[in-house]
Amino acid sequence: MDHRLINAIETALGWSGAEELGKGFVRGSLDDPALVSRIMTPNRLLDIAMRRSLNRPQFRCFQKGEEVHPAIYYTDSVSPRGQSIPMVNMRSLGRLLDEGATVIMDQANVFDPTMEVACRALQWWSRERVQVNAYLTTNDASGFPLHWDDHDVVIVQLAGEKAWEVRATSRNVPMYRDADPNATPSDEIIWSGTMRTGDVMHIPRGHWHQATRTGSGSGRSLHVTFGITKRTGASWLAWLGDWCREREVFRHDLDRRESADSAALAEAAVQLVRERSSADFLRAYEQEVALPRHVPFLDIFGSLDVVVCTTHFPPRINELGEAVDVVASGKKLTFAAKALPALRLLLSGRPVVLEQAITVAGTEVADIAEILVKEELCAVLTPELSSGYTGLVTNAVS
Repeated sequence: MDHRLINAIETALGWSGAEELGKGFVRGSLDDPALVSRIMTPNRLLDIAMRRSLNRPQFRCFQKGEEVHPAIYYTDSVSPRGQSIPMVNMRSLGRLLDEGATVIMDQANVFDPTMEVACRALQWWSRERVQVNAYLTTNDASGFPLHWDDHDVVIVQLAGEKAWEVRATSRNVPMYRDADPNATPSDEIIWSGTMRTGDVMHIPRGHWHQATRTGSGSGRSLHVTFGITKRTGASWLAWLGDWCREREVFRHDLDRRESADSAALAEAAVQLVRERSSADFLRAYEQEVALPRHVPFLDIFGSLDVVVCTTHFPPRINELGEAVDVVASGKKLTFAAKALPALRLLLSGRPVVLEQAITVAGTEVADIAEILVKEELCAVLTPELSSGYTGLVTNAVS
């Protein structure tokens, strides 16, 4: 999937692919000024909050370094039949923002099509799970205190400006579940400065950082943080722990007395490591995730006209002589070899207008598309979902 934002991030950071993720702090600027407002604006973020029933921790507000109690800016919307739904009180939230506050929308990709498609494109690019949080800060408000994240982040400043400080790690590659709490910040400042509209920054896992508008006067800042959680050796060992249950030697009770059991277990563990490598784990990881949410295709709503592949990771297409296997999201579908051109088009991650695709992939493309939609590897491109691709990902036929 060729996504305009990813191309711009690579250019800004001097990257040629996802291999640089996590290797070092780097910053740059997007060379496409129109792109930032296309991704998200402050008003669009607030509009999302206004139209949905969001709860903590999906939507939070902070003032003076402390979280504002939800009761201050949430109101129960009561229907004529007395049904109550918690909604953000936009007047109350407006007063907080006018005073100076930070609002955070966790997993904005769940609520906004543009963010959804951007995260999907980043997942195809990095082969890791990605989520995006949006941060809107107004006037003199501070942000989070100095902290570190247990994942790599790519930060894009979309509006206004914010002062940042980035420090070195005080523990190499720390983890959420770790043998050390890693609570003492490093004294080494790697970079201190202001992120302005269009700036991009990559902060690897474990680097201490903080951002604020304190002392900046009136104004605003909107940035999005793409969190990219990479697999580790610990992830691989946890996966092996599940596979060990296949073998009887691991299912027996442990004997507290010295016996030959420990030697047998050690030998079996070594054999398991040899048989299921870290590369095997990474391939399996891409297939084990659940299918994404999407609008179901039903004939009663109309014909299937435009589709797009919505798997979390790129499907694998294996050519087998007379047949072609498609492997994605825990499924394996087998097609005749003549379906290959249609499959490559439909599974490209780019929107496919079926009427146009016939000229490229043959008349069978519509039937194959229907199979992929029913198997939930592709989805109907609704107008709402289409808005996440428009101007960012080109039509597959073009």
